[in-house]
Amino acid sequence: MTEPRHANVIGLGLIGGSIAAALRARGWVVAGVDDREQTAAAALDRGVIDAMVLDPEAEITFVAVPVLQGVATVQRALAGTNGIVTDTGSVKGPICAAITDPRFVGGHPMAGSERDGLDGADPNLFESAIWVLTPDDDADDLVFSQLTSTISGLGAEVVAIAPGRHDDVVAVVSHVPHLTAASLMTLADDRSIEHAALLRLAAGGFRDMTRVASGPPDIWLDICDENRVAIVSALSHLIDELGDVRDSIDAGRRDDLRDRLGRAREARANLPSRVVHPESLAEVRIPISDRAGAAAEVFVLAADLSVNIANFEVVHVAERNQGVAVVLVDQAHAEVFRGGLIARGFRPSVQALT
Repeated sequence: MTEPRHANVIGLGLIGGSIAAALRARGWVVAGVDDREQTAAAALDRGVIDAMVLDPEAEITFVAVPVLQGVATVQRALAGTNGIVTDTGSVKGPICAAITDPRFVGGHPMAGSERDGLDGADPNLFESAIWVLTPDDDADDLVFSQLTSTISGLGAEVVAIAPGRHDDVVAVVSHVPHLTAASLMTLADDRSIEHAALLRLAAGGFRDMTRVASGPPDIWLDICDENRVAIVSALSHLIDELGDVRDSIDAGRRDDLRDRLGRAREARANLPSRVVHPESLAEVRIPISDRAGAAAEVFVLAADLSVNIANFEVVHVAERNQGVAVVLVDQAHAEVFRGGLIARGFRPSVQALT
């Protein structure tokens, strides 16, 4: 019988609890700790974790704490364990600049729930979710490969980008939408004083658009502190855009407004989707030199080219001091990916799975 794999989870709120539950559902033995001992005790009682300790020999440790606690907690995890360490914070620049240990790779699972804390823990939370990794230029190939394999095993799609770029992008697609939802909710609440029926009429699109405003405020205070520059920049662009929309409406410029709405509709329809049909996949085999960062470079290139990676692993060939990255991508994107790899000095081969 195969020995079970072992993991640690530090921080047993919504994300940490969901990671622990997802790992246990897949046969892992999970040790977990939390600053609030009663939370860890509840996780143990509910079967979310197997033990309230930090296992020094665990294969991987997930740090799921508020972003302002991330650096210190990751440092403690690296000092107290021998395996891979990753975090789950939604701001990556500061922590990736502070932690240079090759066993650490920054991470950010882009998943959530209306339920808060351990009560919201769900082993299926990461199914079809994007999980961002932010390796640096010296990322260890085996560490990166093992981490992507583990995360993919939880049902998530791994995307790798540089820490600074992550923070700029997430400010637009996550942080500012949350602040916008909160602002809309505040506007509706203010107007409800004047119009008693307003909130009763708030259904459908309004509820969907403001759903994220139900998140705990303290987490967002920390995020705004850590990602201040990118968030302020994105908010400024949003304010400018809303100003232009207001002016178009005020001046009765129907053609301009139609163009804006049409462009938004088209962009929404073209949002990338995940590869779900195995028969549409192609295998790309990429010889890589046995140097730090080569595997991560392949993953980052895929993100730059908007190529979905359905599976990824690195096979090392010791006698040739070389490795082979084996990547599964959508056949429709295989040639674009191949061209990008060749332009960066790689020598890939592509073969359809059917």
